[in-house]
This record gives sequence, structure tokens and C-alpha cells, in this order.
Amino acid sequence: MKNRRIVLASRPRAEATLDNFRLEEVALPALQDGQVLVRNEFLSLDPYMRMRMNDVKSYAAPQALGEPMIGGTAGRVLESRSPRFSPGDAVVGMGGWQAFSVFDGGATGALRKVDAGRVPLSAYLGAVGMPGVTAWVGLQLIIEPKAGETLVVDAASGAVGSAVGQLAKARGCRVVGLAGGADKCQHVLRELGFDACIDYKQHRDFASLAAALDAAAPAGVDGLFENVGGLILDVVLSRMNAFGRIALCGMISGYDGAAIPLAEPRLLLTQRLKLQGFIVSEHMALWPQALAELGERVAAGQLKYRESVAPGLEAAPAAFLGLLKGQNFGKQLVALA
Repeated sequence: MKNRRIVLASRPRAEATLDNFRLEEVALPALQDGQVLVRNEFLSLDPYMRMRMNDVKSYAAPQALGEPMIGGTAGRVLESRSPRFSPGDAVVGMGGWQAFSVFDGGATGALRKVDAGRVPLSAYLGAVGMPGVTAWVGLQLIIEPKAGETLVVDAASGAVGSAVGQLAKARGCRVVGLAGGADKCQHVLRELGFDACIDYKQHRDFASLAAALDAAAPAGVDGLFENVGGLILDVVLSRMNAFGRIALCGMISGYDGAAIPLAEPRLLLTQRLKLQGFIVSEHMALWPQALAELGERVAAGQLKYRESVAPGLEAAPAAFLGLLKGQNFGKQLVALA
């Protein structure tokens, strides 16, 4: 049997391009004892992948050249030589950008069975997957929201930001989102239930964005879930209340290697702020609790999500580059079946 996959062909020198990827076809090895063969139906595309394309020190090893791009997958077991899995099982794992993936069926956390009858399979890569858990962990562990507080979320229409805002609303917070474009802001307000949304594309300088934030959050900001960095972070920092908390999840504005200096780092001291970066994979003990709440809310229709789905493996590189430019709407997926 042949496997089609997309590998990292070269490392980006600045902005990633299509030339950094290569589509290839290779033979699938015979399955060994304990292994599981999965036919992938959905690939997850996420901003963190851009950082791993660089050969630099980070929280995880760089993506290896000539190997399939790392990433979450959802699919069905095609063949199993592990007693833990059977053909037809709906599963999620880190199978990478390829049509088929082989997993060690005995490795803890490598492959997880899911109930695709209760929650759509694709949602296990978004609202009930790593992005949803990321939202839950950053909110609960770092921001620790209290009813009546004001929380700001940038990239609010994305897979992580949309979950953060809805979870914060469920905890009694006033939630202000930032998103790029009128259509995304309307989605954030009408479908996700945020209290306010700022279209950052209409506010390109500090004064304009600060005025918009003052109008949306007149009592100041108690919590920030940060996905972007740059101007947005500088503006929100200037409006943080004393003892505010910042969950630093991503810095997508600098994923191409550009430095992202803080304009007023002294605010961290004068406002006695807590700013903490986090990686969701380092909090595996919290995943069961997070997934339980996320799954219940999605099944009950209380946690809404949106997906951008690119058709076919060949579409993955272009869809990924579009994600980095904010062209996706909600969770970016690639459908293989």
C-alpha cells in the first residue's frame, strides 16, 4: 500500500512559502505487533507548526527535514495489531500531514479513541481537542476568571480564541474579542456571544486601537488571553487593571522570525501583572477535566465552533500559509476523506 504525505523540504528563511513543502508517495511498512494503522480523515493545521519549521531553540524539537509535517489527525483504524484498538475505531493522534499513520498502540496518549456519534470527528481537532484544551488550561490555570471581570481575547474567531471567550462568558465574565474583519467580528458577537468585538484591521495605530478598547472595556482589563503579540499586546497592557493576569499562548505576529519588543514592560511591575507563557502538552493531568467540559458543552450546543476545511492533502501547504495570514475562519482543517 502506498502512503501520500507532505514533508518539510527546506526551512524558511523568513516568511514560509510553498517551496518549503514537498508532496511525496512512499510505501507503507508492514504492521508490527502492537502497532495500529489509521486512515486519516482530517488533518489539523495550527500556528505552532510555523515555529517548529525553524531550527531554533524552542519548547519542542524542530520539525525534521524530509519527514511528514507534524500535526494532529483524526481518522479511523484500518488495521490493528494492538488489543487496545479495533478496525473502525474513531481515533485522534499526532499522525502528521499524511493519508495514513502508524501508531504504537501501547504508547500512553499516542492514540485516543473518541465517540464520533456524540461529537463530530472533526471537532476532536478543534473545540474538543488541543485548541479547546489550550483555551481551557490558559483560562483556568493562569487567568483564573472571576464573575464580573473583563477578559480580552485576540484572534477571537480562531479555534482557541473562540473557545476562550465562550468559556469565560460561562464563568460570568465580560468578554471583548479582537478579530480581523467585519464578518469575523459579527460571528464573534452574534454566534459566539462575546460582549464586544474590535476589528483590528480598522485600528492600525496605538491611539486608534486604544480608543476602541476603552469603549469596549470601560472598566479596564482584568484578564488577557494572548495569541498575537505586537501592537495588540502593547495596547491591552496599557489598559490592564492592577493584578491582571495574562495567559501567553501564542505570538503569531512574530512567527516569521521578527522581534516583538514590548513598548512598556514597566507596566508589568507598576500594575503588578502576572504574565505566564504555557504549552498545553505540559499540562496533561488537566486534559481529562478539560475534555469532559468541552465535550459536554459541544454536545449540548453550548460551545459553538466554526471550521475552515481545505479539500485534499495537496491543499494543506496553501491552507497553512493562509492560516498564518488570518485567512481562515475558525479551526483550519484539511479533509482527506
